[in-house]
Formats: sequence, C-alpha cells, structure tokens
Amino acid sequence: MQRSATAVWKGSLKTGKGALTTASGVLSSTAYSFVSRFEQGSGTNPEELIAAAHAGCFSMALSAQLGEAGLTPESIETQCKITLEKTDSGFAITKSHLTVVAKIPGASHEAFEKAAGAAKANCPVSKLLTAQITMDATLAA
Repeated sequence: MQRSATAVWKGSLKTGKGALTTASGVLSSTAYSFVSRFEQGSGTNPEELIAAAHAGCFSMALSAQLGEAGLTPESIETQCKITLEKTDSGFAITKSHLTVVAKIPGASHEAFEKAAGAAKANCPVSKLLTAQITMDATLAA
C-alpha cells in the first residue's frame, strides 16, 4: 500500500508560496507559506499535517490495541502538538506530544495505560518519526 502527496513551491523562502495536493483529493492545492509555517498566516504547514497524521494514526492504533484486549472504545480523542525548534544545525521537529481522552466502557486504568503505551510505540506514524528517509532528486532543465 502506498499513499502520495505533492508539494509545489514557487519563489523564495520568505515571499514564496506553496500548494499541497493529496492523491485522494482531500487536499487540493491547499496553500502553505513561510507565514503559515513560522508565523500566524492562513494556510497549513508540514508540522500541522504531521500532527494530524500522528493523532489519527494513534487513535486507530489505540482502538486496535483495545480490541485485542476485548474492549471497544466509545470514543478516542487525540490531540497532537508538534514542536519545531531552531537548533544549532537548523530547524528540527523535536517533539510530538499526544494528549488522549478516551471513553471505554469496562476498561480499567491499567488496561487503558497498557493499550495506550503499545499504541504509542507501534502506530506507523510514531515509527515514521525515526524511519530511514530515502529520496530521488532530479534537476529539471
């Protein structure tokens, strides 16, 4: 299984503008810019999209872990905060913090903690944050 998205950037870092499009069409030429990333402008940014992906992935992974324990969640609400910081070697995503509120009929605190820990360690986006990055780069004429 593969999923894809495309980013198009035009112009310099600070005055340029970009557009993000996903193969599914959920994002279609969705604007992003220096201002939307590093200030408070309109549009999205890569960190916001990573936060959404991590929150969504974790919620599904937690549901799966609970199912293996014979529990069915009524609801799982996960907020993810991505931290982008300037380091000595440039900007880096240094943290991904998940805040989870779940309603799970019949679940003990221990069962919930165990399932949440396993979901945090094993959701594919959590694993991605330490994955090998590969690239194909072509300079167009």
